[in-house]
Amino acid sequence: MAGKAELVDAIANDAGVAKKDAGAALEAVIDFIQANLKKGERVAIPGLGVFSVSDRKARTGINPQTKAKIKIAASKVAKFKAGKDLKDLLNKKKK
Repeated sequence: MAGKAELVDAIANDAGVAKKDAGAALEAVIDFIQANLKKGERVAIPGLGVFSVSDRKARTGINPQTKAKIKIAASKVAKFKAGKDLKDLLNKKKK
C-alpha cells in the first residue's frame, strides 16, 4: 500500500522538485479538498474523479457484542467517485 511518504517521493521525482516542496504541495491539495468538502462543495480532479459530501440519515443499529439496539446519529460522509479515465485504466483488458 502506498502512503503519504511514497506519494511525496513520487511527486518530487516526477515534478523534479525537492521533497519539502512536494510535501507542501500535497498538503495544499489536501487542505483545499477538505475546505471545499466542509463547505459542501464538490471537488473534481480530471482523470481521477470527484470528491463530494453525502448526508447519512439517523438510523438504528445493533451492538454486535451485546445485541442491544443503538441509535446512530445522522452524519455527513465524504464520497469519492472514480472518473472514466481511472475506471478505464483499472478495467483495461489484456490482449
